[in-house]
Amino acid sequence: MELSGKDTFTFIGVIGGSEVSPEIARLAEEVGREIARRDAVLVCGGMGGVMEAACRGASDAGGLTIGILPGDSRRTANPYVKIPIVTGIGYARNVAVVKTSQAVIAIDGSYGTLTEIAYALQSGIPVIGLGTWSISISGRTDYNIIIAKNPAEAVDKAMKLLENQR
Repeated sequence: MELSGKDTFTFIGVIGGSEVSPEIARLAEEVGREIARRDAVLVCGGMGGVMEAACRGASDAGGLTIGILPGDSRRTANPYVKIPIVTGIGYARNVAVVKTSQAVIAIDGSYGTLTEIAYALQSGIPVIGLGTWSISISGRTDYNIIIAKNPAEAVDKAMKLLENQR
C-alpha cells in the first residue's frame, strides 16, 4: 500500500476469536487479502486467531495492518501487524478497535467479539457478519448485523456501505 499522496484512508475492522479452527482462520485470511486488494487499512486487536489470520492475508497482499493491543508491549502483536498501538488497557481496547474502524467485519468470535459488535452498533458503525453472532431482543431477531456468505462478499458489503456514506 502506497501511503504518500493519499488524502484519506478507508479503515475496516476485523474482529473475532483469538483461538479459531483452521476453517475460520482461512476465512479471516481471505478477508484480510480482500481488504488489502481494495486499498483499505485493516484494523484489529493485533493478537492471534482471527486477528492474526486477517493480518497475514492483508500483509501477503501488500496491505497495511494496525493492531490495537491490550497490553504494554509491541512484542505481543502478531507478526503481521505493521503498526502496533500499545494501550495497556486490556479488553477496553475493543472500543478503540471499533471506533478506529469505519465498518467492522465480525468473523466467528466469542464474548469479546460480541462486545465489539455492540460497540459498533451503538456507534452507528456497520457490522458485517461472517459466521458470527446473531442477536435478538424479546424473541425478535435484530437484523443490524449484515450477513455475508463469504469473505469477498463481506468486504464488498463493507466498501459499498462506506461509499454510500461519502
